[in-house]
Amino acid sequence: MRIYDHTSRVEERALQKSGKPCCYSPAEKIAVVEVPDFPSLGKLTALRFLEWLQLNPEGVVSLPTGKTPEHFVKWTLYFLQRWNQAEVQRELAEWGLDPARKPEMNSFSFVQIDEFYPINPAQENSFAYYINRFYFKGFGLDPQRALLMDIWKTGAPAGRDLGWVFPDGKVDLSLRFRQPANEVEQMQYQAITAADQSAMEYEARIREWGGIGFFLGGIGPDGHIGFNIKGSDHFSTTRLIPINYETAAAAATDLGGIEMSRDNVVCSIGLKTITMNVTTTALIIAAGDSKAKVVKDAVEQEASVRYPATALQALPGARFYLTEGAAHLLVERRYQRLHALPTIPSVSLERILIDIASEKRKSLMELTTADLAESRLGNLLLEKNVDVPYLTYKINSALQQRISKGLESVSGLTFLHTAPHHDDIMLGYLPYIIHLVRNPQNTHHFLTLTSGFTSVTNAYTLSLLRNLKKALVKGTLDCLMEEGYFSPDDVVSRNRDIYQYLDGVSANSTEMQKEAEARRVLRDLIELTETEDIEVLRAEIGKLEDYFASGHPGKKDIPFVQKLKGMIREWEEELLWAHFGFNCNHISHLRLGFYTGDIFTPQLEWERDVQPVLDLLRSVKPDVVTVALDPEGSGPDTHYKVLQAVAEALRAYRKERADHALRVWGYRNVWYRFHPSEADIFVPVSMNSLAIMQSAFHTCFGSQRSASFPSYEYDGPFCDLAQKIIVEQYATIKTCLGRDSFYASNVPRLRATRGLVFIRSMPLEEFFEETRSLKRRTECPS
Repeated sequence: MRIYDHTSRVEERALQKSGKPCCYSPAEKIAVVEVPDFPSLGKLTALRFLEWLQLNPEGVVSLPTGKTPEHFVKWTLYFLQRWNQAEVQRELAEWGLDPARKPEMNSFSFVQIDEFYPINPAQENSFAYYINRFYFKGFGLDPQRALLMDIWKTGAPAGRDLGWVFPDGKVDLSLRFRQPANEVEQMQYQAITAADQSAMEYEARIREWGGIGFFLGGIGPDGHIGFNIKGSDHFSTTRLIPINYETAAAAATDLGGIEMSRDNVVCSIGLKTITMNVTTTALIIAAGDSKAKVVKDAVEQEASVRYPATALQALPGARFYLTEGAAHLLVERRYQRLHALPTIPSVSLERILIDIASEKRKSLMELTTADLAESRLGNLLLEKNVDVPYLTYKINSALQQRISKGLESVSGLTFLHTAPHHDDIMLGYLPYIIHLVRNPQNTHHFLTLTSGFTSVTNAYTLSLLRNLKKALVKGTLDCLMEEGYFSPDDVVSRNRDIYQYLDGVSANSTEMQKEAEARRVLRDLIELTETEDIEVLRAEIGKLEDYFASGHPGKKDIPFVQKLKGMIREWEEELLWAHFGFNCNHISHLRLGFYTGDIFTPQLEWERDVQPVLDLLRSVKPDVVTVALDPEGSGPDTHYKVLQAVAEALRAYRKERADHALRVWGYRNVWYRFHPSEADIFVPVSMNSLAIMQSAFHTCFGSQRSASFPSYEYDGPFCDLAQKIIVEQYATIKTCLGRDSFYASNVPRLRATRGLVFIRSMPLEEFFEETRSLKRRTECPS
C-alpha cells in the first residue's frame, strides 16, 4: 500500500479560525472541522483538496457527484483558473499551500464512487456525465487515468446495451441465487454475473493502485456514504446493491420519479474500499440543519452498521467538514458554545427544556433537578444556577400564549401568500387559511414564484395529453372551440375549467373531471403554440407523445415541455384555491427565470426574478406576506432563492411605503420543521381541517397523488407527511403543557385539537436580518 501524507496546514488554520478543537472526546469519535457557512465549506474543502494534491503527487482521488459539492467545484475551479494571480497566490500562501506548485491535474488517478445500474453514461442525470463535465473537463483530470464503472455495456449481448437487457430499468438481484425462469431472466442473470465480476476486478484495481488516497463524499438522508446505505458491512467492497427507500427518494428527481428509483440497483465502492489504506484522507462534507441528525449519529455513535459513516473511525485522516447548521446537534459543541456565554439566550433555554420534557415524556412543570442532571445540556443549566422552576413556568406560559395567538380572530388584513411551489402553502399552513378566509374583512392573494415543472412526471403529462386526444376524437370540445371558449385572454372561461372540474368532484363524475382536464390542457397548448387550428394541435400532441416515448426519465426537458408541465402545476393550484372561492384573479404564477432544472441553478437577477415580485407587492399592498422560511441548506434550493427574491422585493417596497407596518409570516412544511422555541403562533388543527387538507390535496394535485418525488422522511404523498408533522408538533406541546391543557379546556376548538401548525411572525427588520444571515451562510461572495 502507498503511504499518503494526510497532514494539513489548511485544517490547522481552519481550526484556528473556528476557535474550536477538532474533536471533543469522548463524545465525538471522528474529528470535525466547523465553518460558518456553505461557501466557506466549499472553499475549505477545495483548499484541503489542492493541499493534498501538492503533498501527494500522482495520488488517487475519488470525488462525489450531485448538489452537495457545488461550492467545492466552484472554489476548486476558481483557484485552478486563477492560480497565478497575485491575490490568489497570497490567499494560497495564507492557508499554507505552496503558490509556486500548481498541481498537475492530469497526473492524478481518479476512482468513480458510484453509479445507478444500469444507466446510459451519456445521459445528463448519470454520474458519469457529471464526472466528465466537472472533473475531467473542469478540473483537468485525465480520463485515461480514471477507473470508471461500465454499467451500460458490460454483460450485454453483442451489439446491445443494458437498457435492452433491463427494458424497465428494474434489476432482480435474486437471480444471483435462483434459477432463471425464462430466456430473458437467463440473459439478465448473465448481465448481473458480469457486473459482479466487473465489480470484483474494479476493487482489485483500486487495491493495485494502493487504495484511494483522497476520498470526498457527502452523507445521505439515512447516513449513507457513496451508496453504502444503512446496514452496510464496514468491510464491504465494490458491488451491486439495492438501495433503500430514503436513498430512492433522494434520487427520484435524478431518475424521473420514485417509480423509476424505487427498488433500484446501484454499483458502489464499499466502505472497506474507502478505508483499505490507513493513510487515506477521507472527508465528509455536510451543510445545513437538515443534515444535523445524520451527522450527530455518524460522529457520536460507536462503529455500527446502522451508521455507515462510523466506518471512517478506522482512519486517522477522516474528517467531517461541517457548517454550523450541520454541526448544531453535536452535544459537546452545543454545551461548550453555550457555556462560554455570560447568559444563555432565552430561545436556547427554551429549546433545552422542551427537548428534555419531550424525552422524559413529562410536562415542563413536572421536570425535576434529577431530570436535568441526566442531560448534558440540562446539567449546564444547573451549573449556571438557572432558576429552573421560574423558567419552566415562564416557558409554560409562553407556549399557552402562542396557542392563544393561533386562536385569535384576524380581521381587516390583506394577505399575500407566497410559495416556491404550488403546494407549499397548503402543506405548510392550510389549516390556518381555512380560518383566515372565513372573515370577509380579510383579502387574500396567492403567489407562486416558480413553474414547478420538475415535479411533474412524463407519465402523468402523457396521461393528460391522451385524455385530450380522446376528447378531440369524440368532438367533446368542438362547441366550445366554435364559441371562442379557449381564447388566451378569456379569464371567465379559464375559471369555468375549474368549476367544471370541481362540479365533477362533487357529483362523483369522472367524466366531468376528465372533460375539465381536457379543456385546460387544450387551453395550455393553444397558448403555447399560438394557434387554435385543431389539426396543428393534433400534430403537436403526436410530437409530444413521440418526445416522451423517446426520452429517458429524469432528462432535462425542452422549454416547451417545461412550460406545459408548469401549466399543469398552475392548474392544480387554481383548483385548490377555488375550494375557498378564489378564482384566477386572486392567483399569480410568476415562473421566475432562475428556475431552470439544472443541477446548479443560476443566481437571482433583479429584472428577471425580483422586479415581478415588487410589481405584485405594489398591486396587492399587503399587510402580511407569508414566506417559506427554511434554514441554511435545508429544503430545496428553490426555497432559498424564492425567499431571497421576496426579501429583495420587500426591501425595495419598504422604501416606497416606509409608513406601512407590514409583517412577514414564516412557515415550513415537509422539508423542515420549526422547533417550538422558534415559532410564536401555534394554530390548533382539528380533525375537520386535517380531512380538508387530505381531500383537497388528492382532489387537486393529480401530479402529486402518486408521490413521484417524495420526501425521504415518508413513503407516501406529501399531504400524509404534512399531517404527520402537524400531529407530532401537537404531541410535543401536549407533553410540555400536559394533556389537560387541551382535553379539559373550556374552549371547544382546543378540545377538538389534534394537531398544531407553527408560524413565525416577524416585523420587516427581523425578517431582513434573517434573510441576510441566511444569504451569508449560503452564497459565495460576489
